[in-house]
Amino acid sequence: MDLGAVLRKYKEWVTHLPRVKPFYAVKCNPNAAILHTLASLGVNFDCASKNEIQRILGLGVSAKRIIYANPTKMKSHIRFAAGAGVEMMTFDNADELRKIHETYPNSKIVLRIITDDSHSICKFSTKFGAPLSTCRDLIALAKELELDLVGVSFHVGSGCMSVQSFVDAITSAHRVFKVAEEFGYKMTVLDLGGGWPGHDNGQITFPEIASAIAPVLDQYFPDTDLIAEPGRYFVSESHTLAVNVFAKRVMEDPSTGSKKFLYYVNDGVYQSFNCIMFDHYEPKPLVLDNKDRTELHKCTIFGPTCDSMDCIAKDIQLPELQVGEWLFFKNMGAYTTAASSPFNGFKASPTTLYITSPVD
Repeated sequence: MDLGAVLRKYKEWVTHLPRVKPFYAVKCNPNAAILHTLASLGVNFDCASKNEIQRILGLGVSAKRIIYANPTKMKSHIRFAAGAGVEMMTFDNADELRKIHETYPNSKIVLRIITDDSHSICKFSTKFGAPLSTCRDLIALAKELELDLVGVSFHVGSGCMSVQSFVDAITSAHRVFKVAEEFGYKMTVLDLGGGWPGHDNGQITFPEIASAIAPVLDQYFPDTDLIAEPGRYFVSESHTLAVNVFAKRVMEDPSTGSKKFLYYVNDGVYQSFNCIMFDHYEPKPLVLDNKDRTELHKCTIFGPTCDSMDCIAKDIQLPELQVGEWLFFKNMGAYTTAASSPFNGFKASPTTLYITSPVD
C-alpha cells in the first residue's frame, strides 16, 4: 500500500475541483492508515452504517465531518447518529422522511435524486434515488413535517464512463433546488456523490470530469456548499497485490492441440479479488520476473479455494510460469480487502507492506 498515491490523489482533487469538499466513502476501503491519512488532510467522510460512523469517530474526527449517506437507514442507526451528533443524512422516499421525523427530527436532510447511470459499471438507480417526478411531493412532505431540508445529492453510479452523466445530474439537481425554493427552503448543499474514476486507464479521467463540471457548478451553484463522495478515486491506485503461484496443471487445448496452463494462486475472489464479483473489475496479471520470456500460452488463473467459481482470469495469454513464481496486479485498492472473507479457511486479507512514495 502506497500512502503517497493517496496524497497525490488528494492534491489532484484540490487542484481540479477546489470548490468541492470530498467526503471519502468509507465502504470502499476502511483501512486504518488510509482513514488516518485522509482525516489528517481534512477530508471528510461518507458513512453508511453505525459501525462506519463509530470507526470515523474513533479517529477523533468531529461528527460534523460525516454525512450519513445511506438513503434507507435502520432506526437504531439513526438514533446512534443523532446521539453522536452526525447532522447530515440522505433520504429518497416518504417513508424514510417519516422515520427521520420520528427518530431524528433535528437532522439536516439531503434529498437523493435518481440520475442516468446507464454509462456506469455499477448502477444504483434500481436501489436508490427519488425520481424527479416525485421530488415536489417529497419536498412538500418535508415542509409539512418541519424537517430541515438542506440540499440535494445524486450518484451517477460506480465506475461512470460518461462526463455528460455528471453534467446532466447537476442540471437536474438545479431544478430540484428551484422547486424547494417554492416551499421556502433555501438549500445550501449539493452532494455530487461517487462514481469518480480511480485511475486514468478508463474511458474518462478525473481531470476530464472536473473540466466539464466546474463551469456548470459555477453557473448553477455559485454560492452553494459543494461536496462529493469519492471512494475508488482516492484508493484504487494505492494498492498493488502480489500473489504466489502455489500449484500448476498442464492441459491440452482441444481447439488447437497446444498446451494450456492452469495456475493456482494464494488469493482469490473470496478474498482480494471479490472486486471481480462486486465491482465488475477485470484484473490484469503481470509477471513479477518476466525473464524476457516472449512465448505466450493460453492460461487460466484460479484462487486457492475449492470453489470452481474462484477464477481470477480465464483464457488469457501469459508465459509459462513455474510453481513458486509471483504475479502482481495494479490498482487493487478499491472494493478488494473491504469485502474479503476467510471462506474455506484461507486468510481473508494479505500481509500489507506500507510505503509512502514521494509527492511532487
